[in-house]
Amino acid sequence: MSILGIGSRIKHAKFGIGVVTNVTSKDYWVTFIENGLETIPVESEFEIIEAVEDEVDTVSFYEVERTLKNILQKWSDVSQVVPIADKWKGGKLILEPGTPTSNKVIPIDTFFHKITMVRDRLRVMEQKINASKLDEVDKVDLQQYITRIYGSLTTFNVLFKSSNDYFVGEKSK
Repeated sequence: MSILGIGSRIKHAKFGIGVVTNVTSKDYWVTFIENGLETIPVESEFEIIEAVEDEVDTVSFYEVERTLKNILQKWSDVSQVVPIADKWKGGKLILEPGTPTSNKVIPIDTFFHKITMVRDRLRVMEQKINASKLDEVDKVDLQQYITRIYGSLTTFNVLFKSSNDYFVGEKSK
């Protein structure tokens, strides 16, 4: 059985006569004359009045959205949402100077957001280095430098909820 294209006309036992207005891999969205918009499974029983053959894109909106998010995360400096460890939520970072002046208090969520932005921008920099026309020796030197930066930031790993989001520096051999 081939999939009907948008614009196909059908007659359904329950809903009556209608026109296919959208198609997914599992369902037809049909606007019926007397019953309005209904979603019916592709494999359901109905009479085909007029079939429109069309190349139907059966990719779901979820799949398109997920793919777009992956592309944006890979090629831009748009940060993904990285959760802070539960124990730090609502906390504050207090910077206490060595001389008698007032402390600086920063909401830890704000500080965490800035740390994740640094991490994400380092990742973008890595991608740009890899895609650049630099010779391989220069690329490796810059990659090693970035790895050492990650290593310097491992102190902040305690803030991350998931170890998958940690900064990872050079592994000991």
